[in-house]
Amino acid sequence: MGKANTTQKLAKLRALMKEHNVQVYVVPSEDSHSSEYIAACDARREFISGFTGSAGCAVITETAAALATDGRYFNQATQQLDDNWTLLKQGLQDVPTWQEWAAEQAAGGKTVAVDSTLVTASIAKKLAEKIRKSGGSDLVPLDINLVDAVWAEDRPARPQQRITVLSDKFAGKSVQSKLSDVFSELEKKRSPGLFISMLDEVAWLFNLRGSDIPYNPVFFSYAVITPKGAALYVDESKLDEECREHLNKCNVAIKPYESFFRDAELHHQQFVASAQSAEGASPSGSFLMSNKGSWALKRALGGDGAVEEIRSPVGDAKAIKNETEMEGMRACHIRDGAALIEYFAWLEDQLINKKTVLDEVQAADKLEELRSKHEHFVGLSFPTISSTGANAAVIHYGPERGNCAVIDPEAIYLCDSGAQYLDGTTDTTRTLHFGEPSEAEREAYTLVLKGNIALDVAIFPKGTTGFALDALARQHLWKTGLDYRHGTGHGVGSFLNVHEGPIGIGTRIQYTEVPLAPGNVISNEPGYYEDGRFGIRIENIVMVKEVKTKYAFGDKPFLGFEHVTMVPYCRNLINESMLSEAEKTWLNTSNAEILEKTKGFFEGDALTMAWLTRETRPIE
Repeated sequence: MGKANTTQKLAKLRALMKEHNVQVYVVPSEDSHSSEYIAACDARREFISGFTGSAGCAVITETAAALATDGRYFNQATQQLDDNWTLLKQGLQDVPTWQEWAAEQAAGGKTVAVDSTLVTASIAKKLAEKIRKSGGSDLVPLDINLVDAVWAEDRPARPQQRITVLSDKFAGKSVQSKLSDVFSELEKKRSPGLFISMLDEVAWLFNLRGSDIPYNPVFFSYAVITPKGAALYVDESKLDEECREHLNKCNVAIKPYESFFRDAELHHQQFVASAQSAEGASPSGSFLMSNKGSWALKRALGGDGAVEEIRSPVGDAKAIKNETEMEGMRACHIRDGAALIEYFAWLEDQLINKKTVLDEVQAADKLEELRSKHEHFVGLSFPTISSTGANAAVIHYGPERGNCAVIDPEAIYLCDSGAQYLDGTTDTTRTLHFGEPSEAEREAYTLVLKGNIALDVAIFPKGTTGFALDALARQHLWKTGLDYRHGTGHGVGSFLNVHEGPIGIGTRIQYTEVPLAPGNVISNEPGYYEDGRFGIRIENIVMVKEVKTKYAFGDKPFLGFEHVTMVPYCRNLINESMLSEAEKTWLNTSNAEILEKTKGFFEGDALTMAWLTRETRPIE
C-alpha cells in the first residue's frame, strides 16, 4: 500500500467545479445502488483520493480535500492518502463527520454539489439542512458526475457479465411466492408501486445471480413492483434463453436498465393523472422506496409527499433465511471448513517442516485452489485477507500480488476469507501462530476467544437487537482496558453479498432498529489490534434460532445462536488458565463437532488429519 499522487486529478476536478459553479464537491463510495462493494467503473472515491478501503466519503473544496472513514480503515488510510488530503477519523471525539466538514466548508454562501444517484434521499436531506444552517447556499444535484469527467477514457467499462437462474433447489422459495408477498405489502399500504434499487434485493427477488461486481453474485439492475405486475430493468443482452423463460414464466417484464429513472417519472405522472380523473379507483398511498434509495429516485417519483421511504420489505424478507437456505448454510460451511483445515495444515507444513518461503498472496492462492475443488463452489466472497505480523493489525488489509510480505512463521498470521457456493456464502477468520507466541499475544487471543464464546452462547428475548448484544463480545477485553474499532457482526447473504443488511451486531445506530429473528445469519467476530505489531480476529457465522428456556417471561419466545463455521481455534494461542470450566466445555464440544463433521474429507490425507486431530484435542 503506497501513497497515491492525486495533485493532477484534484486540479482537473477543481477546474470542472469552477466551470459548474460548485465550491464543494462530495464523492461517496457507493454506486447508484447503494452498494458497499462496487464495480471498478464506480470506484470514484478511490480514483480521486487513492484510498482503496470499502467505506468512506471524499469531500473536495477549492483549496482542500478530506477523506472520512471508520476505525476499520484508519491505519490503511494513513498509509494511502497523500499530503493533499485530511483524514477524518469517524467516531473519534471532536472529529467532524464528512457532512459536518462539508457544511463548514460551505459557510459564506458556497454551493455543495453531488451526483444525486450516489447518495440516499435521507442523507441528501440532512446534508442540505446542515449546509443551510452553516450559512452555505444549497446542496445541488448534478446531472454530470465530475469525477467521471476527470477519469474520462481511463474509466473502466461497465461489466457485461452473464446472468444465471438460481434453481428453487437452492433458493428454497419461488419467484411467484416472493412477488406475492410484495403484492400483499402494496395492497396493505394502498401503494401504487415499490421501487427497488439494491442489487442483492433484485437478485434475491427474481432468483437470479450475476457477477458484475467482484465477489458479489449480483448484476446491475432495478425493479418496479406495482399492483399490476413486476418489471426488471436490466441490460437484456446479459439474459440467455433460460433467464428469459424463467422471467416469462414468472410474468416479469424486461425493460432497459437505462430507462429506470425516466420510467419512475412516468409512474409519478400517471399516478397524478389517475388520481385526478378517477377518485378512489386506484391506490391512494405513496410510492414506496427503500431508505437506501437514491436522492435521484425520490426526485423522479415526485419527492416529499409522493414517496414513503421505508426499510425495504424485500430486504427484510431476504434476511430471514428459509429452511432450504439454512440447510445450505450448514452444508457449505462444512465443506468450506474442510478447505480451511486443509489449508492451515498445508501452510504449517510448508513454513515449519519444509521451510518454504511464501508470501501472503501465494498462500491465499493456495486457499482458493483448495476451496475450488469442493461441491457447488462458485468463487470467493471477498478478497482474502492473508496477513502476517504487523499487517494483521490493518483490519481490512489487502495483500498486493508481487508487493506483499513474506509470511513469518514466528509472527501472528491472520486469515479472513470466504467463498460463494450455490447453497450459501461463507466468511471465516482464524488467527494462528506457528512459532512461540508472546504472552501478550496469547492473552489478547484468549480474551477475543472468550468474547466469541460469550456471544455464541447468549440467550435473549425476542425483540432484542444486535446493538444490545454487542457488549457481550467486548466484555472480557473491556475488563482489561482493551477494545476494537469495528462491528461485532454483520448479516450474511445466501449465495449473495457477504455483508447483508438490515441486521448487525455493533454500536451503529441502525443496529438498534431491527431485532434479530429466527433465520437471520450473522457473523460473530470480535478482535483486537495493536498497530505495527499484530492483529487478532476470530470469526464464526451463526444462525439465529428459537431456544427452549425454563420460563417464558412475558410469554415471549427466547432466541439463541447455532454456529455453522467448522474450523478449529489455534491451540498455540490459547491461555487455558484464562478459560472458565464452561468455556472449556464449549470449546471441547465445538472441537468434537468440527472433527466429526470434517474428518471424512481427509481419508488418506495423513498430514491434514494429524493437524485436525491435534487442534481439536480436548482441553483438560
